[in-house]
Amino acid sequence: MATPAGRDGGARARPALTRRELLAGAAGALAGGVAAQLPVPPLAGARPAGPPGGQPDPTKVQGAPTSAVGTRAPSEQPRRTPGSISSETPLQDLHGTITPSDLHYERHHAGVPRIDPARYRLTIHGLVDRPTVFTLDDLKRFPSVSRVYFLECSGNYPRNAPEATSPQDVCGLTSNSEWTGVSLATVFRELGVRPGAAWFLAEGGDAALMTRSIPMEKAWDDALLVYGQNGEALRPEQGYPVRLLCPGWEGNMSVKWLRRLELADGPFMTREETSKYTEALKGGVARQFSFVMDARSIITSPAYPHTVTPGWLEIRGLAWSGRGRIARAELSFDEGRTWRAAELQAPVLPKAHTRFRYPWRWDGVETTLLSRAVDETGYVQPTQRELIDVRGLGSGPYHLNPITGWRLRPDGRVVYRREAWA
Repeated sequence: MATPAGRDGGARARPALTRRELLAGAAGALAGGVAAQLPVPPLAGARPAGPPGGQPDPTKVQGAPTSAVGTRAPSEQPRRTPGSISSETPLQDLHGTITPSDLHYERHHAGVPRIDPARYRLTIHGLVDRPTVFTLDDLKRFPSVSRVYFLECSGNYPRNAPEATSPQDVCGLTSNSEWTGVSLATVFRELGVRPGAAWFLAEGGDAALMTRSIPMEKAWDDALLVYGQNGEALRPEQGYPVRLLCPGWEGNMSVKWLRRLELADGPFMTREETSKYTEALKGGVARQFSFVMDARSIITSPAYPHTVTPGWLEIRGLAWSGRGRIARAELSFDEGRTWRAAELQAPVLPKAHTRFRYPWRWDGVETTLLSRAVDETGYVQPTQRELIDVRGLGSGPYHLNPITGWRLRPDGRVVYRREAWA
């Protein structure tokens, strides 16, 4: 099993745990202690007690009627953390891999525009044989596809974060959805792409006129024109009625409220790829067009602000990579000296969030939990120190994907593992 650090920082060996032993231990707990605490059945004729808190017994009163739109249980109210230009997904409150549409992270450059779908138009021109203006209905007439992909903002890591930092604060600018639309390659083939077309410009219909230059290889690979998300139409904050989706690439490339695509023989060098979304590196140079989001992971439970008690618990988290599938998600209990493979939940999809799990028995000793992702290309999620050594202290804030984790205090509090950017 895992080798959590002792109070002196040294690793303490612990024998591996099999599933048979885990199940046997749980059964023994029921037989030995838990069963003795079960309540005694009421005497015949006695009235059963209602739920605590003075609520009526739900088996004795009529339930609520059907409704036009479902709602969450009153006790389950996950929330994004809205700011002036972005809001983060509450990763620690979610199950599985699909992010509910209303909790998908937001990043806007000029707010959320209102666009009438009946008046929506997408213009495709430049190095094509048949420049065309499409309506929403025109796009929906093409063969549709549905794919599960993650999106992630390129600026998704808070340097020098305090102990009171949750998974939502660490990397809440990533979400995972099923997207429905039409392959961009299908549309381009319909229009006829001229020789020499190497890049295309994607322009949004918001007040920022968000624009990015994208290599044609992405269009021929897996780019989509999306109008659906998780079984419904795109929500306004996600680009309604149509957005571009560039799977595995930094989120700003998936231009929302898409209104224009122009094909050309080179990049357009727009504001968002010159003054913005370039990365300063040591040596006085900058990295431009760094599209792919590298492999990353986050432990979502236990995490701040959770409190845990000694005994068995399941470590849970998410891993993802813009280069393809996750090959391994690994955990360390000794500050990264050794690593243990967690179980990946199937299906493991390319360029999508993958859930990982690991059963672990905490003995009440202060312990640090770390996670790292390894993708199918062999790329290993780096430490913060490795990122700084390669890029320099002045790099960022984009494409930072260091190993992160949590400290379990002896009193059961779980806090973020702080690490100075220095």
